[in-house]
Amino acid sequence: MKTPLVDPQYLQSIINDPDLIILDASMKDNKAGITTDLENTQIKGARLFDLKNDFSDPKSAFPNTLPQPQDFEAACQKLGINANSKIVVYDNLGVYSSPRVWWMFKIMGHENIAVLDGGLPAWIEAGYETETITEKTFEAGDFKASFYPEMVKDTGFVLSNIDDKSCIVIDARSEGRFTGTSPEPRKGLSSGHIPNSCNLPFSKVLDNGKYKPVEELKTIFKDLNLDERPLVFSCGSGLTACIILLASELVNENKTAVYDGSWTEWALTENMPIDKVE
Repeated sequence: MKTPLVDPQYLQSIINDPDLIILDASMKDNKAGITTDLENTQIKGARLFDLKNDFSDPKSAFPNTLPQPQDFEAACQKLGINANSKIVVYDNLGVYSSPRVWWMFKIMGHENIAVLDGGLPAWIEAGYETETITEKTFEAGDFKASFYPEMVKDTGFVLSNIDDKSCIVIDARSEGRFTGTSPEPRKGLSSGHIPNSCNLPFSKVLDNGKYKPVEELKTIFKDLNLDERPLVFSCGSGLTACIILLASELVNENKTAVYDGSWTEWALTENMPIDKVE
C-alpha cells in the first residue's frame, strides 16, 4: 500500500484482488470504555486477527506484548497470509486496535498493509457488504517475518533516555492518567508519567472514529514542539500508542518506535521514576 490509511471506497475498489486479505482486529473489550453494537458483524470475507490470544506473547506478564517473530509468522500462516498479500486491517470501533496490527506487520517486515480509516462503521455507512462472523479455516500461507528490532523499545532504553534524551517519548493516555489526577483502569497501577515524556491523548488525533485531516494533524504535532529526534510512543499497554504513531507517520518524518510494555510495565517495575502534577 502506498499509504498507511485507506478509505472504504478504495477497499471496495480492490475487493476482488486475489492477493487482498482483510483482517478484522476488533476486540471484545477495551480500557478506553468505547462500546459498539457491531460485535457479530464483519466485512464480507474478513479474517479474524485475534490480538489477545494468537498475536500476543503468552509468556509475557504484561498485556498485548509483541509476540516472537516465529510465533507471529506461524499465526499469520494459519490465517492464510502470504508474503505477497495486500492487507487491509480494520476494527469495529472505527480506529482503535487496527493501528496496532498495522505496526506489528511493519515491524515484522511486511510493508503492504494499511488501516481502514473509520473501520467497520465507515464501511457500513458507505453501504458495502457485511456478514455475520463465523469460524473459518484457511489454506496455510507462506508469510515470513523479518523482524526490525529498532522499532520497539524496552524499559531499559526508556529509562536511559530520561538522561540522554536521544528520543522523545509521547504518551497516548488521557491527560488525567498522564498527570496523575485520574486513576489507571488496570487495578494496582499508579497514574502519572515517565519523566520528560509529553502527552498526546489518542482521542485528539481522531474525529468520530476516523483520523483528523492531515492539516489538523500537522497542527497537533506542531504544538508538541518536536524536533528531529526519533519518537517513541507509549500508552497503557502498547495498543493506543500505535494510533498516534500512525498519525505521526502521516505528517512527520521522524523515525518511530513503540515502548511495548508502556505504562503497565513502567508502573509495575520497582524504582521506576514517576512524575505527577504537583
